[in-house]
Amino acid sequence: MNTVTAFPPAKKASPDYPIHELLAERWSPYAFADRPVSAADLSLLFEAARWAASSYNEQPWTYFIASRENLGEFARLLSCLVPANQAWAKAAPVLVLGVVNLRFSKTHKDNRVAVHDLGLASANLVMEATARGLSVHQMIGILPERARELYHIPEHHEAWTAMAIGFKANVDEMPAEMRERDLAPRQLKATSQFVFTGSWGQPSSLADVRS
Repeated sequence: MNTVTAFPPAKKASPDYPIHELLAERWSPYAFADRPVSAADLSLLFEAARWAASSYNEQPWTYFIASRENLGEFARLLSCLVPANQAWAKAAPVLVLGVVNLRFSKTHKDNRVAVHDLGLASANLVMEATARGLSVHQMIGILPERARELYHIPEHHEAWTAMAIGFKANVDEMPAEMRERDLAPRQLKATSQFVFTGSWGQPSSLADVRS
């Protein structure tokens, strides 16, 4: 019997301060296990997205979803990704396309934070997924005009991002071309590189008590 090798502990974040466990556990795999995601779990993910904060409670996001259980719909959504993302995302059990309304529904004025709010909704979804043992890989590499054509996306709305949702593949299940990317150590900026005070480039001691 083959021994299945799980992911190494190095993929879990090593934060400088003790953040919530879910935030430390979250990362974006390229390789997904051949295992479906239940409709019950997906309902909970989108319920989490529903309760995200948004400017004026506009909730400017719309999601299109497709699973590999419906190959026609899955192929339609997959075709809205750039080829480099199609290459690995085709193995995910669920794909999602995120669309934003770039105008406020009541005033019809430009909503300058619509994309920000889509990000908040998707972050809620990602954290709920992580809590349920699922993983999400978000993508900006999509074909917005193809999405508009295929899904009849109306004026002032725009396809902005996509997500692959599923269960992480174990090392022994990974395609060779994904192994290096998924096993590479995580590298992120220190807070001193993006939290400033006084002037640009001056780190704030409020975000790093060691400074």
